[in-house]
Amino acid sequence: MRLKQEDTLLNNNTNNLYMSEIPVDKQKLAAPIKSVVDKFQLLPEFLKVRGLVKQHLDSFNYFVNTGIKKVVSANDRIVSYIDPGIYLRFKDVRIGNPSMTTYEKINPHTCRLADMTYAAPIFADIEYMQESHGQRTRLEKKNVVMGRMPIMLRSCRCVLYGKDEAELARLGECPLDPGGYFIIKGAEKMIPIREQLAKNRIIIDADNKGNITASVTSISETIKSQTVIQMDKEKIYLLLNQFVKKIPIMVVMKALGMESDQEECAHIGIYTQEQALAYLDTKVQYSLERGAFLILRDIFLVNVPVRCNNFRPKCLYVAVMLRRMMEATLNKHAIDDKDYVGNKHLELSGQLISLLFEDLFKKTIKKVGDNIDKALAAISRSRALDPSRLLCELDIISEGLKWTLSTGNLPTNRFRMQSKGVTQTLGRMSFIGTLGFMTKVSQQFDKSRKVSGPRALHPSQWGMLCPCDTPEGEGCGLDKNLALMTHVTTDEDEGPLISLVCRKCGLIGYYSHKLKTGFCSSCKIGENVSSMKLPYACKLLIQELQSMNIVPCLKLVER
Repeated sequence: MRLKQEDTLLNNNTNNLYMSEIPVDKQKLAAPIKSVVDKFQLLPEFLKVRGLVKQHLDSFNYFVNTGIKKVVSANDRIVSYIDPGIYLRFKDVRIGNPSMTTYEKINPHTCRLADMTYAAPIFADIEYMQESHGQRTRLEKKNVVMGRMPIMLRSCRCVLYGKDEAELARLGECPLDPGGYFIIKGAEKMIPIREQLAKNRIIIDADNKGNITASVTSISETIKSQTVIQMDKEKIYLLLNQFVKKIPIMVVMKALGMESDQEECAHIGIYTQEQALAYLDTKVQYSLERGAFLILRDIFLVNVPVRCNNFRPKCLYVAVMLRRMMEATLNKHAIDDKDYVGNKHLELSGQLISLLFEDLFKKTIKKVGDNIDKALAAISRSRALDPSRLLCELDIISEGLKWTLSTGNLPTNRFRMQSKGVTQTLGRMSFIGTLGFMTKVSQQFDKSRKVSGPRALHPSQWGMLCPCDTPEGEGCGLDKNLALMTHVTTDEDEGPLISLVCRKCGLIGYYSHKLKTGFCSSCKIGENVSSMKLPYACKLLIQELQSMNIVPCLKLVER
């Protein structure tokens, strides 16, 4: 045994000495890639650093660290209707480590063998008002368990996060397993990427009769709506579900505060904003006080916020929609292609979990509020009214998350929708098949329809979606897979990048390790190079323009 150890040490020292003697051509490493063969050599290193399921992990990590706090902070207070003095307020929320109970830790391998759910407790810091025999006391509690959250393997809350191969083998896990899935009742469940039309984006299209329409699927933190502006017989109307019939668009513009144009609505006697709102009140589907005003403020184009009842931003947004419709009338090429990748949105697992958690959390706080009112309405109470106890007794969040991930059904009251097939059982027939499951992109389209448009291979999919990997049968062209080097951005904001820009020519420079300073390749000097913070999206835009032989120049202004 001692001889083997000595031989091993000798071999390691020899290898280290040999590696130190190998000359490294730094200029070749820093040189731009000229051929596809050279670029293919970067693929193994890219997969080692990034992997194929990073988009799932980043999306879930964003929800765990940021998204869940936003959901709770938007609905952080429970107030009794009978006595507004009795309340419960959420001060903070966080997700703990995976455990069987509150503190007994578990690992994924144990959950697979014991048919358990790999989940972690959701802790909340709360403040509430307790009542006992007519006396009220304001109390605070920390680490109150309000439910259990299933944890994605290899995420930042997983016990496998940051482990090396030896530690993974000790926990019974394969070092090559990419993660990105859940363990629900012993079964491995994954949420495939769903392809949808982009939200909060103007889409210009033509209906079956050739009428030009501009539609926007608006979504905010509280509501989702669809706004359609249609051109019919050289007249433009607004189509909204809250109105019983289509509304002339100029009436809507006057109701939003634009009163300068007098001729368009003169034939129906509308000249002012009050007259336009009164006209819209007669067209509201449900009779409400100031119904038209509330619809225009809270439902119509909800992606454009209204502050201090100022509708001017919505007026400008509608004007942009009308202008694009006019352009499409004169030029048919201005009509948007719905199959274009830029008009699509990939919904990741973290976004679906956030949507489901928000719906379950609202059900929980509503149930707690109802229980508080029932306790206050009781004639006699044997013990003090403790809202924190009512919160801990409910198990809506845990059971709802477990049921959705187990069955694949996603019912959400927020958008009044029922989705099926949200989750799938992870296939383990082969390692390549497992990776294919993790990069699968499914389209929300009826597969029984014999339509060739959504199934066809679009030129904009080049480099983003695999042109070959698609199933046979009714799912052909609808179920796709991401390309190997596709990068899917998540909700997390990218931090600004430090870029070097030449003050003289405006081109982006680079850092010269030889000169130990910034250098401009156009001016051939480094004296005029300054550093600036550049958003990541702006840097991507500049690179896309450069790939089309368009060299943008930046103009720097000192502040």
